[in-house]
Amino acid sequence: MIDVTIFRLGEQIAAFEISGHAGSGPYGFDLVCAGVSAVSFGAVNAVLELCQINLEIEQGNEGGYLHVALPADLDDRLTAKVQLLFAGMIVSLKTIASEYSQFITIVNKEV
Repeated sequence: MIDVTIFRLGEQIAAFEISGHAGSGPYGFDLVCAGVSAVSFGAVNAVLELCQINLEIEQGNEGGYLHVALPADLDDRLTAKVQLLFAGMIVSLKTIASEYSQFITIVNKEV
C-alpha cells in the first residue's frame, strides 16, 4: 500500500510524504508505483527547475519513501508557483487513487 500524506498549514501545502509500495504487480511492472513515482518526482523536478528553490528532500535508500518540505522563507510569488505545481501533483495522485484505491491512500494533516 502506498500512503500519501499532505501536510498543510491552513490551505497551503507545507510538505508531503509518500511511503510504501503498491504491490499491484510484479517488481518492475507495478503500474501504480510507477505512476506515483512519475507524478511525484515530476512535480519535485518541476519545482526545482521552474522555481529555483531548495526543497528539503529525504528519500529512502531502497525506494518507497519520499518526504519533501518547502522552505519557510518563500516570497508570495514563489509560494504561489510552488503551491500550484504541488496542487497539480495531488490532482494526479487522486486520479490514480480513484482507479486503484486498494493500493494508495491520500490523507491531509494540519501542521
